[in-house]
This record gives sequence, C-alpha cells and structure tokens, in this order.
Amino acid sequence: MGNFISDSNTRVRRVDITLPLIMSESIRHWKNKLYFGDNLEILRDKIPDNSVDLIYLDPPFKSGKDYNILFQPEAGKLKGATAQVKAFEDTWTWGLEAEGTYEGLISSKITKVKPNQRLIELMKAMRSYLGECSMMAYLSMMAPRLLEMKRVLKDTGSIYLHCDPTASHYLKILMDAIFGIENFRNEIVWRIGWVSGFKTQKKGWIRNHDILLYYTKSEKFTFNKQYIPYSPDYRRRGGGESKGKGIPIEDTWNCRSEDRLDSIMIMSFSKEKIGYPTQKPEKLLERIIKASSNEGDLVLDPFCGSGTTVAVAERLGRRWIGIDITYLAIDVISKRLKESAKRTGRSADFEIYGESKDVYSSKKTS
Repeated sequence: MGNFISDSNTRVRRVDITLPLIMSESIRHWKNKLYFGDNLEILRDKIPDNSVDLIYLDPPFKSGKDYNILFQPEAGKLKGATAQVKAFEDTWTWGLEAEGTYEGLISSKITKVKPNQRLIELMKAMRSYLGECSMMAYLSMMAPRLLEMKRVLKDTGSIYLHCDPTASHYLKILMDAIFGIENFRNEIVWRIGWVSGFKTQKKGWIRNHDILLYYTKSEKFTFNKQYIPYSPDYRRRGGGESKGKGIPIEDTWNCRSEDRLDSIMIMSFSKEKIGYPTQKPEKLLERIIKASSNEGDLVLDPFCGSGTTVAVAERLGRRWIGIDITYLAIDVISKRLKESAKRTGRSADFEIYGESKDVYSSKKTS
C-alpha cells in the first residue's frame, strides 16, 4: 500500500499510482492528493465526474523557453554550492506525438468523454489554418485535458486558465468550444508589476500582463465577491466615511495603488520564493480560491508546478488535488507543504500517488 513519512505536523503517504481513487471517499475521511504523472491519464482514470469545485491551471504558455530551477544540494554534499536542473520545457513541435494526440481526440480514444462536434470542427479548422506547427501541437495537447477538466468539474464549479498573449486568443476559442460561449465569465488582466532593466529596451509596447480566462460549467456557480479594504483616508463622493466592505475588485488586477499584487518573480527579496521559474504569488491564488470556492470544497491544479495552489488551498481549509509530470515539482511541493506545516503549526496530511523521487532524480527528465 506504500509507506508513511511523518513528523509532528506532517503525515505523508506514498502510494502506488495503480491504486484507484476511492470514489466514495467522504469529506470527513478525505486526504489531499499529489499525483506524479501525465495529467491527462490521471484526470481520465483517477478523478470522478462532477467532483471538483474549482480548477486553476497555469500550463506552459508556449513561450519557446526551457525553464530551470536553482536549488541547494542536500546537507553535507557540495556545501555552499548550488545546482541547476531543468524544470520543464515550454517548447512544442509537431511530430508523431502531437499527431497521435490530435487523432486520439478527434476519434474519442484518449478521453473518457467524447468531444462534441463543435470541438471536432474547431480542431480541424485550426489545423487547416495553422498547419502542422508548434502552436497546433500545443493546442492539441491542451484540448483533451480541458475536455477532461470539464468532466470532473461540478455543475456549480469554476475554472481559471492562466495564460499569456502568446496563445490566449487560441485558448479562448478552445474554451468556448468546450465550456460553452455562454459560460465565459471574464477575461482577467493581471498586471505583473513594474518594468525595469532589459525589458525596457524593447522596440514597441512592453508586455507587462498575463491573462486569466474565467469560465463556469453552468449559470449556477459559486462566487464570493472580493473587496479591497478601504484606506484610512478613503471618503465617499459626498465626503462621508464609507461603511461598506471595501472597493469591489474588477477584472483588472494590480492596476491601482490599493490593489498591490505584484509577481514575486520581480521582487528580489520575496520570502515566498522557492526558486521555481514560473511561481505565482500566494495572494493571486488566495483571491481566486476565496472567490470561487468555500471551505471544504475541492480545488484541482493539474499543472501544479511549485505548488502555490495547493499550499494556499491547504491554508484556506479547502481540499485539494495537485498533478505534475516532473519529479522535481513533486519534491518541491512536498517539501513546501511540510515546511509550511512546521512554520504555522498546522497539520498537513496528504498522499503522494506515483513514484516520488528526490530532487536529483529530476535530471532524468531533462
């Protein structure tokens, strides 16, 4: 069945990936789950229909880059040195794998739920328009995974797809075909923060934002409006003090002085940083999780990377499932959760499904 690793605040069990997800697992007996493996297979084979309240995904953006991570070697080994490991490649090419995924989607062989005719026709049209290129390979990877995400999402559930302008326009059409145009709620613009150094030398407008595509599964969905607290000197238009909850948050984030939500990647001394190249700030995930879920709800991150989503879900009293295909991410997340438990005094009880190896094993994926 696997082995337990525990200390005073953390209880982790490593479980063979072949074990099925227990469909009847109640909230009372729930254990949070961290899966190592291909998220398409895990979504299809391990996660039941209509079981997830909120999905946040921050997939590769098709940036054409390789992302590395710096880490400290284990104590006693190369003291004071750092090592560098490739976290993941965000480079896509059309080949046999992309062709197989595309044909598998069209023929309904790689997903539990069959694609609707609208999605099939869209994929054929995009292939005709784009050709057999890297963007088409990327979209062929994303389409079946988004289809499985819709299946596992509850009728009252929400999904936030974090992307950038490289592929956001294609992903929007894909999401329309899968979740329905009528279930599109917002395109959220997240301003990353201030710009300095090399970026300022660009000829043209400097890109300084990401996009979050927000959809629901139906017109009946969970949403808890979020507010920016009033500053002490805030006054209503007539001059009186406001007694409301604060300034309602719009769909442009980090675009006013009261709403500071900068990327931690531009903050040299952020205490959140764990060295993961695409790590997002906890405040960003806190906003999303508070707005679109309630305590006890189930949050899924199928590209969980540095583990920010699951760490925030844990802190906010949500149940969670995280999935990642690299050894490195599983190792990083496990350590992050255990360190957070020690720091806060909260217990962290989760299971790792699949073969989890130490950080040096991630070299095998590069």
